Amino acid sequence: QVRLVESGGGLVQAGDSLRLSCAASGRIFSMLGMGWFRQFPGKERDFVAAISWSSGSTYYADSVKGRFTISRDNAKNTVYLQMNSLKPEDTAVYYCALVSRGGASYYNARSYDYWGQGTQVTVSS
Repeated sequence: QVRLVESGGGLVQAGDSLRLSCAASGRIFSMLGMGWFRQFPGKERDFVAAISWSSGSTYYADSVKGRFTISRDNAKNTVYLQMNSLKPEDTAVYYCALVSRGGASYYNARSYDYWGQGTQVTVSS
C-alpha cells in the first residue's frame, strides 16, 4: 500500500509564504509523477501543480504561475509546494497525489492513483 502524508499547511496573512511537503512511502512500484490539487468548499478538486519524477518537468495552473513552485527530492520520495504571495482566494484544502500509470494527464485528477489526506491552507486578508 502507498501512503502519502502532507504537512505544512496553516493560517497566514495575504502576501505571506508557506511550503507544503508530501512524503510518499510504502510499496511504490512506479512513480511517474506527483501533483498538488486544492479543493474549495462545495467544489471539486482543482489542479494546482505537478512534476514529472524522472525529468523534473513542471506544470502549473494559470492561477498560481509565478507564485507557486513545485519541486521534488527523489531520494526522499517527497514533493514540495512553495507558495509565495498568498492570496485569500488560495484558501483551500490542499492534497498531494501520485501518478503510477503511464499515459496520464497531470492536469486531470482521475490520472492519480494515490492521494494524501489533505492539509488546510487559510489566507487571511
